[in-house]
Amino acid sequence: MVKKAAPDSTRRSARSRRAIYDAALALVGEVGYPRTTIEGIAARAGVGKQTIYRWWSSKAEVLLEAFTDLSAQAAEAAAAARPGPAGNGQGEGGQGEGGQEENGIPDTGDLAADLRLVLRATVDELLDPKFDIPARALAAEGVVDEQVGAEFVTKLLEPQLQLYVRRLRSAQEHGDVRPDIDPRIALELFVSPLAQRWLQRTGPITHAYTDTLVDYALNGLAPRRPSPPPSAASPGGGPAAPARP
Repeated sequence: MVKKAAPDSTRRSARSRRAIYDAALALVGEVGYPRTTIEGIAARAGVGKQTIYRWWSSKAEVLLEAFTDLSAQAAEAAAAARPGPAGNGQGEGGQGEGGQEENGIPDTGDLAADLRLVLRATVDELLDPKFDIPARALAAEGVVDEQVGAEFVTKLLEPQLQLYVRRLRSAQEHGDVRPDIDPRIALELFVSPLAQRWLQRTGPITHAYTDTLVDYALNGLAPRRPSPPPSAASPGGGPAAPARP
C-alpha cells in the first residue's frame, strides 16, 4: 500500500500568511483602519481567526507586517530592475559589484544620481493604488493613535530612512558631503517634502519633482556665483606679478 505524503505544513503556513497579508491590506484600504477587524481579515483570507491570533496579537501587528512585506516586495522588484550586477541577482547579502547595495540605495559614487533613482522608484510606489491606499489608511490612523504611529515609524519607516543615512555617510567618507552634517537630518530635505506632498495632496508627485528636491538639497538655494576667470597676466591662474617701475 502506497503511503500518501503528509501535507507540508510549512507551505500551508506560507500560503495562509500570504492570504492574511492580502486580506488585511485590501480591507484597510476598503473600510479604513477602525473598521478593519481580525474577524474580517480571517473571513476574507479564508482562515480561522485563531490562526491569526496564533501569529499576531492585534490587527495593528497584522497590518504592519503585511505592509512591511509589501514594501519588501517593492524594494526587491526595484533592485531587480536596476542595471548592473546587483540588478541581476549578484552580490547578495551586501553590496554587489559596482557599489550597488542589495535592496537598498545604490552607491555608484554619484550621490545625486543614486538619490534620484531611489526617489523616482518611491514615486512609482506611492502612485500604485495597492501601496497608496493602505499606506494612507495606516498613516492616518498613526496620527490619531500614538501606539500605531510609533509602531509604523519603528517597524517600517525608520529602517527605510536608515538606508539614506548609510548612503549619506558613505558620501561623507568620499568627500561628497560636508563632514559636519547630520545624515539623519539631511535626508529629511528630500524625503519629508515628498511625504508631505503625497499625504496632503498639496501637489503632484513626479520624477521631475523629486529630481528637483535632490538638486535643492545638494546644491542649496543661494545663487550660484561663477568662478572668477584666471588672471590674464598669470597663465597658471595665480596672482599677477607686480608691475615693474
